[in-house]
Amino acid sequence: MALNFNQYATEGNTFLKEYAKEMNLGDNREKAGRILASILHALRDIISTEESLQFLAQLPMFLKGVYVNGWTLRKKKKLKIKHMADFIDLVRKHDGPAAINDFEYSDEVAEQYIDTTFIYLRKYISLGELEDIRDGLPKDLKNMIYSNIMF
Repeated sequence: MALNFNQYATEGNTFLKEYAKEMNLGDNREKAGRILASILHALRDIISTEESLQFLAQLPMFLKGVYVNGWTLRKKKKLKIKHMADFIDLVRKHDGPAAINDFEYSDEVAEQYIDTTFIYLRKYISLGELEDIRDGLPKDLKNMIYSNIMF
């Protein structure tokens, strides 16, 4: 199988352009990319390694790279995130210093970005996989995925 990195780059740039537009970020693909990566990395922190690998298997190549960037598979306890506010804090932590500007000091904006991200991921991830992820989340976080999987 030949790898076509130009195709992956093209698909990734197209995705980011559409994602930024959907997030009302205009042409700011850098900000959209930071937000996407921080949400994916926060999700990765709270789901099991097995679930991460099943999720990862369904992502297109350009998103696989985002998901695994900086990931280590050493044995560590998954973070116990029980509330949306805690998940938003984790997302901001993954975004680093840019979080101040990217999420505008607003939990509502952050939650909107999270919702939009899961809606976009639904294009690539099966309903069954999203249900598996949802079922493994604490009760207060289930709505993060639930409202976005049934379309």
